[in-house]
Amino acid sequence: MIDQEPTRNLALELARVTEAAALAAGRYMGRGAKELADKAAVDAMRLVLNTIDMNAVVVIGEGEKDQAPMLYNGERLGANKAGPELDIAVDPIDGTSPLAFGRSNSIATVAIAPRGTMYDPGPFVYMNKIAVGPEAKGKINIEKPIADNLKAIAKAKEKSIEDLTCIILDRPRHDQMVAEIRRLGARIRLIPDGDVAAALMTSWGDSGVDVLLGIGGTPEGVLVACALRAMGGEIQGKLYARNDDELNRGREMGYDFEKILTMDDMVSSEDVFFAATGITNGEFLRGVRYFGDGAETDSLVVRGLTGTVRQIRATHRWDKLKRLSAIDY
Repeated sequence: MIDQEPTRNLALELARVTEAAALAAGRYMGRGAKELADKAAVDAMRLVLNTIDMNAVVVIGEGEKDQAPMLYNGERLGANKAGPELDIAVDPIDGTSPLAFGRSNSIATVAIAPRGTMYDPGPFVYMNKIAVGPEAKGKINIEKPIADNLKAIAKAKEKSIEDLTCIILDRPRHDQMVAEIRRLGARIRLIPDGDVAAALMTSWGDSGVDVLLGIGGTPEGVLVACALRAMGGEIQGKLYARNDDELNRGREMGYDFEKILTMDDMVSSEDVFFAATGITNGEFLRGVRYFGDGAETDSLVVRGLTGTVRQIRATHRWDKLKRLSAIDY
């Protein structure tokens, strides 16, 4: 591992990255064009990342190099080969379907950490997850039954199980889990996409969400771990194989599908940074609001080392911004 830490200035640099992605992608809200929205976010994110004083490599990205123009695994970014050596995790649009169809909680996200500290899931894109806020940190265990975890969360938050709200991706694979939670009496919020925002809601005081449960993306799990370092919550995960072939291939590559992945496994350094900017409106962040001569964005920036959480509302003026930026806003 490289013994070199990011500088504190990179926290606000990341806000510029997610703001650019959100401003570019937000134009496609409700237009049913997921690919165009994703490309706009990726192009904007790459351009701004390459202006930052760092020497970074994408660990959590959009696949391999032959799938460009996405931000691909192994891609090197940054303006200074002698700068801090970092790992990057990106999800230019967490919630492409909500954005394409004008629904809530689509966000642009990015995280950085010292080189060699982020978990690399390789080609295995699914993970079973449980995430909670600060009150229930240390009280969960992904290997225990749902009932045990809900009881522990309810006790930690001084609630009854009936008071809890569970947020879960609306997928057939979760039908049995949903039925069990209904039997236990907890409330359920099913979402179509966007489990980064969903997991962060557990640590966002006014969201009303107590726990994220279920199988979602592995990259999103690493991004969440970076954010919860500062926000005080907790995520646990286990790699999920979609079939026997994937399971056998993973085992041959040395991946352990039975291992509980803690936050320390997903990102082993406290000196992490995470930023997110709302693209569409949600409980977590407001979406981009365009007006005649500019736009307004709502972002969250966190630093793991200090536990600092900043919410940034920014106004962007086209007459000035477009003279300086190559991004087509």
